[in-house]
Amino acid sequence: MRIAVSGSIATDHLMAFPGRITDQLIPDRLDKVSLSFLVDTLEARRGGAAANIAFGLGLFGLDPMLVGAVGSDFADYEVWLKEHGVDTGGVRVSAGRHTARFVCLTDQDTNQIASFYAGAMTEARHIDLRGIAPGGRRFDLVVLSPDDPEAMRIHTEQCRELGLPFAADPSQQLARLTRSVTRDLVTGARWLFTNEYESALLLDRTGWRVGDVLDRVGTWITTLGGDGVRIESAEAGTTTVPAVAGVRPVDPTGVGDAFRAGFLAAIGWGHAPDAAARLGCALAASALGGVGPQDYELCPVRLLAALASAYGERAADALAPDLRRVARPPTR
Repeated sequence: MRIAVSGSIATDHLMAFPGRITDQLIPDRLDKVSLSFLVDTLEARRGGAAANIAFGLGLFGLDPMLVGAVGSDFADYEVWLKEHGVDTGGVRVSAGRHTARFVCLTDQDTNQIASFYAGAMTEARHIDLRGIAPGGRRFDLVVLSPDDPEAMRIHTEQCRELGLPFAADPSQQLARLTRSVTRDLVTGARWLFTNEYESALLLDRTGWRVGDVLDRVGTWITTLGGDGVRIESAEAGTTTVPAVAGVRPVDPTGVGDAFRAGFLAAIGWGHAPDAAARLGCALAASALGGVGPQDYELCPVRLLAALASAYGERAADALAPDLRRVARPPTR
């Protein structure tokens, strides 16, 4: 399965606050907030939603193509991605802007406050999906993750024009999207990805009910944090897959992207959505145990152990042949 992943490519600046953000909020003073948090750590990591998803797919051996815009400071990051199985042939390098920056504060309850500087990402709208397929090969799926809003709109329309199946993953950009644009990005998606908060925000933005969304997409995947994943479709109804239990959370940044990589890898191997969600949850648990969205390694033995523990031996056995086939030695 040939997958293109379009969206943000960024450098993440991750800070840890030892207290609780909510303890600093005064309910009757929320109209004028002025806060500063003294943090214990600052980590710079490779990130960006599209790059994170592509990284995970690369570890699984799916040879994903990354599609996005970066600055001239991308050289070392590009080497890293190529070493981990990502095709960067769809990346545009800006002549005048730096690669996007993500700045995030995480508290002891894994609540987060973040900001995102787009930088070169604003030029993603100039990337034409019709010109990046290697050797004229069609993509089996295009993942449209958070990006420059105009780029998201253009690339969604290009997928429809080219007849390319696509996955809609608007997530963080829902806060910036209008009702008409949100509806446009969702309609016709084979897969729709949100987290629990974003699912409510999507309904608010579109003005639709759950049934209206399901009439317009193939399958809606909603991550629920520690409660697992909800899978909904008009034909198959609703299924919930529990999360992998017993994981000590270190940093939630990029955990949803790791889930998407595991889910889409299993779909690419021909597994059903519930089995794909189990692999996604297992990979997400691996990512949750480290700092940064690309700080985990794909270890088939550990993944299979997590799958067996959380979902039973039969669930692990179903994915075992594919996981063992893509096993590779660590690169670092």
